[in-house]
Amino acid sequence: MTAERSTAHGAATLTASGIARLANVGRAAVSNWRRRYTDFPTPVGGTPSSPFFDAHETEQWLRRHGKLHQAATEQWAWRHIESYQPAAQMTEALGIAGAYLLANVDQAPAASEDLLTPKQLVTRLGALDARLAGMVGRVLPKQWTPQLTAVLRTVDELGREQNAETAFEYLHHQYVTSAHSMSGLAGTPDTVAEVMLALAGSGACTFDFTSGTGSILRMAADQALQRGTVTHCYAQEINPQYALITLLRLWFVHLRARRAGQEAVAPVVHVGDSLLADALPDLRADVVVANFPFGIHDWGHDRLTYDPRWTFGLPPRTEPELAWVQHALAHLSPGGTAVVLMPPATALRPAGRRIRAELVRRGALRGVIALPVGLMPPTGIGLHVWVLHQPDPRQSPATPGLLVVDATAMTKDHTLAETIGGVWRSHLSGDLTEAPGMHRVVDAIDVLNDQVDLTPQRYLPHTAEDSLDPVRILAAIDDFGRLIDDVRRSLPLVRESTAEALRAASHAEVADLIRAGSVAVHRAVTRSRASSTGTDRPVLTSSDVLAGRPATGTATHAATEDAGSRVEDGDILIPVIGREIVAQVATPEQIGAELAPGVQLLRVDRNLFDPWFVAGVLSRTDNVRVAGRASSSGSGALRIDIRRLAIPVVPLEEQRAYGEAFQRLAEFRTGLGRITEAGNALARDIGDGLTSGALAITP
Repeated sequence: MTAERSTAHGAATLTASGIARLANVGRAAVSNWRRRYTDFPTPVGGTPSSPFFDAHETEQWLRRHGKLHQAATEQWAWRHIESYQPAAQMTEALGIAGAYLLANVDQAPAASEDLLTPKQLVTRLGALDARLAGMVGRVLPKQWTPQLTAVLRTVDELGREQNAETAFEYLHHQYVTSAHSMSGLAGTPDTVAEVMLALAGSGACTFDFTSGTGSILRMAADQALQRGTVTHCYAQEINPQYALITLLRLWFVHLRARRAGQEAVAPVVHVGDSLLADALPDLRADVVVANFPFGIHDWGHDRLTYDPRWTFGLPPRTEPELAWVQHALAHLSPGGTAVVLMPPATALRPAGRRIRAELVRRGALRGVIALPVGLMPPTGIGLHVWVLHQPDPRQSPATPGLLVVDATAMTKDHTLAETIGGVWRSHLSGDLTEAPGMHRVVDAIDVLNDQVDLTPQRYLPHTAEDSLDPVRILAAIDDFGRLIDDVRRSLPLVRESTAEALRAASHAEVADLIRAGSVAVHRAVTRSRASSTGTDRPVLTSSDVLAGRPATGTATHAATEDAGSRVEDGDILIPVIGREIVAQVATPEQIGAELAPGVQLLRVDRNLFDPWFVAGVLSRTDNVRVAGRASSSGSGALRIDIRRLAIPVVPLEEQRAYGEAFQRLAEFRTGLGRITEAGNALARDIGDGLTSGALAITP
């Protein structure tokens, strides 16, 4: 496909990354061209840190300078989809492209090059399934726009060149790995999905109640087809665009099963909030899998107090993950298995210990597996997988005990699923032999203590011989190198600028903004003596803020006692005492926690301020001279009073552009902490390995 043909059907825009792909170079080269060439196209939109360029003008410039790479059709197809901004429009364009590809599966090539009209597309899909046609029809325009025409012509050509399902999976992969969808985490990486399905096993009915774009369900359907069996796939997803993509991906597998002569059942996908509006309350599936969102503050605690799903206890407001877990169990048929991805903090937070204890005591929780760090970007922590079971009274009791597996040092590829799946199958058959530091079966009585800590590493102490395993140390060296690369890539892309600095903009005093009601400052309330009949609540300490970790403090209050302000989404957290100002936007796992006395909270009106922008400008170095005054500790630290500071007054869109950069800087600082921790451990292991003879010096 020539560049002229790809742009002749409508105007489009390109990001710097899109230009780099057109030229087959790195993004740094594009930044260099912008500085070196005076005739480089001027941005037509976007932000200073993420500008958009007119696609036709940019391609002409690349051609004039001999830099245009002759890309394949699939690359042009993705470039047209990627040109949609904002990301929601790109997601919709991807769904329409998938629907067009699906409608042409097993169809003879058209006699003309005319595209199907939106009405014709819906009619053709209606011949497959009325619900599919209805979901697609809701996102289609009455007629194709020039930009959609460009997308569909390229996608149509791509579908003629290769298998339509393969084409859509390529476009989907480009979507979930692009920067546009990083915040949504629409897709579950194949490595993680493989692990989850290896633990879940197979069944006639598979359900994912937060399907995203359907990565786990699609793999389950594909694996069933490869085995020569069928699984009826059900899904629910709150984002209608993701739900459509899930349905399309499942339909491609469904049609492949039909062509193979199998009597497949059409997939069912519903749109809605699974907790607040369960679309399938009577469904009982053999397998339930889910990668649900973590740390949702307003998940429906007050509206679902008497919900029949809470058979293991009412989930505390700060424990939405335990609501999801019980939702999964409620949808299991007797003898069924549920596998869910969990944040590691859920294994030990005090507020959830009663429900964790019930899950273990009644045999509903069968296994906890700690995964390696970095499997779910941009999440920088090692997540857990929980394996849940619905007992079948008609069968003998399941293998007793809780299987704990520490897979953090295992290889991050398809062998991870093979290894973990093998351990799980051995456990189910009763043939599992304990591997020190890796896996063992823990008796329920050993878990049911005051903490009910389900962290696998707690029950898998490493022996001295384990720590000196040369294979493990060499693998850790490779992982350390990848960690450094990942952290380096988290730095925001910046360039030399002659623009006026932010400090030159007009400023608004924080104290004035508080009086105006657009900003509020909260601190911990004075606490009364703890009550033996009260409830435990997580408390966020200044150390938690600095480390960017979940709340580690706890407080017990009487049921009627006011706990003060809780952390909400978008809140800015600042330690009261320090040698510098460290302002951090609350992480999802910090939401819902109370404040310790050493932490203050800044809450901004998000219609006026971007939290990451405010946190970034507050943290600048010279602010400490303005806001700090000597503390009474005599340690040289300062007491920070943020009311004495001022915030630059710039448009919200400009704030968001800076905020994105400040957010990446915060991630970079957190990554430096991980590098320090991992580097110290690695240096210790290498030193011990050299002195013990487990390692030798390479000449």
